[in-house]
Amino acid sequence: MIELYQAEWCPFSHQIRQRLTELGVPFIARQVEPEPHERDAMAAATGGGRVIPVLILDDGTVVGGDTDEILDVLDRHYEETQFTKAHHERRVEARMFE
Repeated sequence: MIELYQAEWCPFSHQIRQRLTELGVPFIARQVEPEPHERDAMAAATGGGRVIPVLILDDGTVVGGDTDEILDVLDRHYEETQFTKAHHERRVEARMFE
């Protein structure tokens, strides 16, 4: 199962959660401590990383620190589903009301 080290308050983490949902990819969201120097568990699991978001793929590959890179990896590894377009459209609609 994919693991996402993230925080609910982080807009970059939010983008990754949205794309995982759009692609229909199940994942475990691992909440991190607010301060990077406090993220010892995350650093141990990700090979030293302390910047979110960080994604650990099923094969153990760690991708993190750059939201665009993570999104690119997701788009290369997972195909869109029949629901992707509907999820994306709802995200766009929701932004109109912000």
